[in-house]
Amino acid sequence: MQPTEAEGIDVRTMQPLDSESVRRLQVEAFGGDESIGRLLDALRGSWAWEDELSFVAVSEGRPVGHVLFTHAFLDSPSRLVDVLVMGPVGVRPEWQRRGVGSALITAALDVVGRRPESVVFVEGDPRLYTRFGFRPGAECGFSKPSDRIPDGAFMALLMPSHEPQMTGRLVYPDAFWREDAVGLR
Repeated sequence: MQPTEAEGIDVRTMQPLDSESVRRLQVEAFGGDESIGRLLDALRGSWAWEDELSFVAVSEGRPVGHVLFTHAFLDSPSRLVDVLVMGPVGVRPEWQRRGVGSALITAALDVVGRRPESVVFVEGDPRLYTRFGFRPGAECGFSKPSDRIPDGAFMALLMPSHEPQMTGRLVYPDAFWREDAVGLR
């Protein structure tokens, strides 16, 4: 991957040696919330994890940001469609508001855009994610997997392989349910 807009930051695929550092980074990014660490552990041990879908922003060899994409399903009228869920997205507190998160998401979405999955979903602040092309999921014909997700926070990014008939309900990987990580807190 190319260097990002954030000075001195490179974005690359996470390596196995980064795992513990990334776990700590995400917990710190979410204010010490250990449930984020447990979610990462559960996802890493699940069918939804793919090493090539975990990206880190690195400064001087140390991860300072992380974004994860995991496999999920779209329960469309004609068949199940393989889609991706983006999250968690985290940046070490001392690196926040310096462009690291934006550079990380942009670089990761560039890679993901060349894959076969048809949609990327995210739960989050629309003011942030619309900058990357995400739109309200309902506008795209998608139903959220839980009523605990605020309507505006359920967003989708249509990928090049998306076809108009690919609509329906997002089905999260079981790790999100087991760790009670569905819906914004």
